[in-house]
Amino acid sequence: MTKADLVEKVAGATGLTKRDVGVVVDLLLETISKALSDKEHIEIRGFGSFKVKTRKARIARNPRTGEKVDVPEKMVPYFKASRELVKLVDSK
Repeated sequence: MTKADLVEKVAGATGLTKRDVGVVVDLLLETISKALSDKEHIEIRGFGSFKVKTRKARIARNPRTGEKVDVPEKMVPYFKASRELVKLVDSK
């Protein structure tokens, strides 16, 4: 499902215009992105939680040449689904 599909489904279910729903979806995603970039924890009950984790620096290999490459520490977004969401997905 794409963002456009999501907007269309929500607009159909609520009776709001696609334009209004599109603005809300964009603001929601922008707010989540901004919070994660500020290293904030986001919890949406019944859906899941978003947080930022630190990946440690490591030494990797270039698969083509076999040469060792230093990979620096970096921050990555992480999502953990709630029990309710896991049950819903697993039941189908």
